[in-house]
Amino acid sequence: MRVIPRVSALDIVRDPLLARGVSPDQASERAKAMLARLNLPERLWALAPATFSGGEQQRVNIARSFVDPSAIMLIDEPTASLDAANRDVVVELIAEARTNGSAIVGIFHDEAVREKVATRYLDITAFRKAA
Repeated sequence: MRVIPRVSALDIVRDPLLARGVSPDQASERAKAMLARLNLPERLWALAPATFSGGEQQRVNIARSFVDPSAIMLIDEPTASLDAANRDVVVELIAEARTNGSAIVGIFHDEAVREKVATRYLDITAFRKAA
């Protein structure tokens, strides 16, 4: 996700909730809870993520995706650029979304994460290039 200059991390995370009709106050509270769960410092919530580190931007993207999980989620390396503690939080979020009915298709190069979240997987390294 590319971040929009001058849009705060909090606004980016709460936007999907507002689009679904959640009240602004409730959307803000849920977005704050998700950002806190992903260990993004509160001092950053009012700032635009364009200036954040790669890991901080990744956490904003994850927060936006999991604050209101879709029925079908496509995720590509959701734990890239994250430290071990935040990687564990993302694994929990994926498991919770799946438990709550989301179908998740993901790309995981981190085998340990893949083993924790996948109910089945396809190893494409055995495929041959089509002629």
